[in-house]
Amino acid sequence: MRYLNILALALLASAQLSAQETLNIKQCREMALQNNKQINASEKKIAIADLQIKSMKGNFLPDISVMGNAHFSTMKGDLSDRIKIGDMTQMLNTFLTMSGLPMTIPAPDLTYNLHQLYQAGVIVKQPIYMGGKITAGYKMHQLKKEALLASHSLTESEVIVQTDDAYAKLVKASELEKVAKQYNELLLELQRNVQSAVKHGMATQNDLLKVKVKLNESELQMRKAQNGIRLATMNLCHYIGKPLTSEIKVISEYPTVNYQPNNTQDISARPEYQMLSKKVEVAQQNVKLVRSELLPKVSVIGTANYFYGGEFSNKTLLDNKALGGLVNVTIPIFHFGERINKLKAAKLEYEQAQIEQNDLNEKMTLELAQCANKLDEAKLEADLADKSLEQAAENMRMSKKSYDVGMETLSNYLEAQTLWQKAYETKVESYFQLYLNYIAYQKAQGTLTNN
Repeated sequence: MRYLNILALALLASAQLSAQETLNIKQCREMALQNNKQINASEKKIAIADLQIKSMKGNFLPDISVMGNAHFSTMKGDLSDRIKIGDMTQMLNTFLTMSGLPMTIPAPDLTYNLHQLYQAGVIVKQPIYMGGKITAGYKMHQLKKEALLASHSLTESEVIVQTDDAYAKLVKASELEKVAKQYNELLLELQRNVQSAVKHGMATQNDLLKVKVKLNESELQMRKAQNGIRLATMNLCHYIGKPLTSEIKVISEYPTVNYQPNNTQDISARPEYQMLSKKVEVAQQNVKLVRSELLPKVSVIGTANYFYGGEFSNKTLLDNKALGGLVNVTIPIFHFGERINKLKAAKLEYEQAQIEQNDLNEKMTLELAQCANKLDEAKLEADLADKSLEQAAENMRMSKKSYDVGMETLSNYLEAQTLWQKAYETKVESYFQLYLNYIAYQKAQGTLTNN
């Protein structure tokens, strides 16, 4: 029965391990980018900008519209009395009689009825010259979209930085747990040796108490490391969009740091640099847009109409087609300084954008230099940590050898183990900081992507 219980526990543990999902840094980045709400909102803004650009394209093309009118009234009458057509007809007939002509001219029918009049037509309006307003507006929307794309890239890089930080913290916590376990195993082995020595009268109870104190500290460190792993896992789950209680693991090593010192401080690839450049260009196009209000505007309007309705002399009065054209020229003359002051304000906004661009470019260049220095220092610190760990391991090995032959005290051996543990922890911390500084350098350089 006991063997069956052990087998069941082993199967349960195996099932739990298989249920854990192991992720690498690229997978974590992709999941974080897909689940980030700011990125989703940014994508909507870009889609809106695309539609606005398509809408602005329509201003270059003719504006075609259809119109129709229907007029109803009770207007009708007879024009005979107004122009005295009856008297004229009578006089003409009298003249014909006196002339001996055997004919009589009847009075003409001059009745009219305007109770229904219809008009239908097509109007085509084509702008010829709008002072550069349409072109400037179209370019402004294109530049705004490019600025949104740069902002989207900036948001992605910030999400990647946050995700990498969470990923690196989980790797760090896992490595610290390994350090704590190895240190605990060393102390357990030492405890067994000291207990054996106490039994044979070669060590004192005080020596055993010293080891137990260190062992208690080691167990506390293991518990802290385990809690650190749990919190780091929850933190990473938060960024990649998984439930905080998800069982996930990461590859227990930091991604490769491919750092080569570069003296050139090029920030042109940074999204912030692109955003500032587009802001300046938008301000420049806005000057042209405002200036267009001071320039003449020319447009051509063409019409095609059909008229129908009305009666005159009991026949349809209107049943005609008509084509028409119009050239519209508008020249602004004087607006009491309204438009010229708008133009001056637009020029000042353009100059202000240039000043802000120069200032922020200098700050970004300084930030890149600082990140490069920190990365260089972190690389040196990691190299020194490797050497220190090698030296501490060798020191612990020599101390154990001396302790085993009775040439070194237990306190010295415990101190050597503690130095090895601290050196190992320093190595873990230095590699953690090296990777974070590398990510910060990539972001400052504008080369941080998920590829």
